[in-house]
Amino acid sequence: MKKILLPIILISSYIFAQAPAGYYNGTTGLSGYALKSKLHDIISEKVVSWHYTNHLPNLYNQTDLDVYYDYTPANNTTILLDIYSEIPNGPDAYEYTSSQLGGGSAEGTGYNREHMMPQSTFYSNYPMYSDLFYVIPADAKINQLRSNYPYGISSTVPANILATFTNTSKIGKSAIPNLPYTGYVYEPIDEFKGDVARSVLYFALRYEGKLGTFKYNANANPVSDTNPFDGTEERALEPAYLAMLIQWHQQDPVSLREINRNNAVYVLQKNRNPFIDNPGWVNAIWSQTPDAIAPQAPSNLTSTQTSAYFTNLSWTPSADADVLGYKVYQNGTLVASTKGTSISIDHLTPSTTYNYTVKAYDNGYLQSPDSNTVPITTLATDVYAKDLFISKYLEGSTNENRALEITNKTGHPVDLNNYRLSIQLQGQNNSLYFPAPFEMEGTIQNNETFVVLNPSATFSCFTKDQAKFVTAAPQMTFYGYNYLELRYKSTTVDALGVVGQNNSSALKDVSLYRKATISQPANTFNISEWDIHPVDYCQNLGGTLSTTELIASKDKKLGIYPNPVYDRLFVNGEIEKIKTVQIIDFSGKVILTEKDPFRNKKNISVQGIPTGTYILRLDDHTQQFIKK
Repeated sequence: MKKILLPIILISSYIFAQAPAGYYNGTTGLSGYALKSKLHDIISEKVVSWHYTNHLPNLYNQTDLDVYYDYTPANNTTILLDIYSEIPNGPDAYEYTSSQLGGGSAEGTGYNREHMMPQSTFYSNYPMYSDLFYVIPADAKINQLRSNYPYGISSTVPANILATFTNTSKIGKSAIPNLPYTGYVYEPIDEFKGDVARSVLYFALRYEGKLGTFKYNANANPVSDTNPFDGTEERALEPAYLAMLIQWHQQDPVSLREINRNNAVYVLQKNRNPFIDNPGWVNAIWSQTPDAIAPQAPSNLTSTQTSAYFTNLSWTPSADADVLGYKVYQNGTLVASTKGTSISIDHLTPSTTYNYTVKAYDNGYLQSPDSNTVPITTLATDVYAKDLFISKYLEGSTNENRALEITNKTGHPVDLNNYRLSIQLQGQNNSLYFPAPFEMEGTIQNNETFVVLNPSATFSCFTKDQAKFVTAAPQMTFYGYNYLELRYKSTTVDALGVVGQNNSSALKDVSLYRKATISQPANTFNISEWDIHPVDYCQNLGGTLSTTELIASKDKKLGIYPNPVYDRLFVNGEIEKIKTVQIIDFSGKVILTEKDPFRNKKNISVQGIPTGTYILRLDDHTQQFIKK
């Protein structure tokens, strides 16, 4: 039976027949990689990631039942659709229910959870590891033989074909036009080539910002390199491989099966595949023709603030219209990329000099000359936290009632893409091991906290809709005896429990709240830094830091006048030693930061600040004032 296709009209104004109203707000008028980045932001904002082992097999009963090809009243609620073995125009050689997980000795002996993008690409880390949009049920034997081979067009020469399967899909030497790769590829049948293409393109869209950290070797031999990524965040894939996917997408239109699956995954995972909702976006994003002219250099690079552990840089953009973003170099080494014209560079060493330059890059990935060089020297000390830290650890009375709160008091926005949660679990023979971590993403503002929540949590003071990350990854299944840590790349930033031990009583059957006097992470756990509460204790999770915390630190030895103030706020007392002044509004947002504010004066200019009530922070001391 031919799969049911829903007529889809592709027009310039775009139609969102399946997505909830407002889901794609902000995309009107966008095209190219600007559209791709906006879609990435939309589908990454609120995502629930489930546990690969504990949840996915049961979830397939909601996402992957075969009611399209082999429907009968008796099996329509039990049989899974496996695109690797489905025979569209006749009876399948074998079929599976969700309970038939395993097998692999031959075709038809069981199914497995197949990563359409091989898990070695992202080192089996969450949330990529259990993303339902490309982790599908598939015959275990075909899954094994596919190994890490990419999807592709197989050679038709019999000597070059490794295996042909019961539905005529096959593994053979690559015949992808214009691609140097000559190794094996897995070619699905025509019925599902569009499905495969839209899943791979979803991966390139969903994980923009992380693609550069995935398995990619710029020096790999292109003849044998199975990884189709090209090291870029925007284009993402080798042009010849991308051309094949676009062709598959066009030749095999979106089916009713894909639409229904997209809606079902949205219910479970809270995000969507935009290329199913609007197939025209594939061409709108990847149809650009770059020029051969390198962009002009950005100018006026300057450091707007330098502290002990970070510096904030800003610059005037390149004048070229096709600029995608900017690459930031520290002492000649690439350390960051951004689409904006400012950035915080963190994890610096106190009392150290660094030199920074910036280059623009365009749609063709041509780079501009260097901007001017800016030397900075970090301070010896400052009033900020040197990194993020875990501020709350919530353990509930049920096994999956788990939450963590993480706080940013670093003095600058923090890019979360290199931060991970890692946990130590107990394996066979009581051995201890670290499963693949949970990777974070996005940005956390200064003086902001966020929550990582298990999707099955039922805390009274906090819901899934309020959490920044909702995941059933192993890191959020902790018990009181598990060692848990926050990492930056591979370095431990903050720790709970003792590594190498799995019987610590310090974390058992309690919820821990970091004391208000603690504002720095610690890579060695110290219970004296925490207030101990019973299980299910839940108060004041997430959001901006309470301004009551700031007001409570008022120093009676320092005074301010006039109050209310129009233009200049004077401070009296021992102000010569004050290193940093900040003005903070009552949402916790930092409005102004000034270093060594009283070196040559005794006042702070507030002329550009809107009328309202604010907090003046003088190192660790605060005063409240009214701006007229």
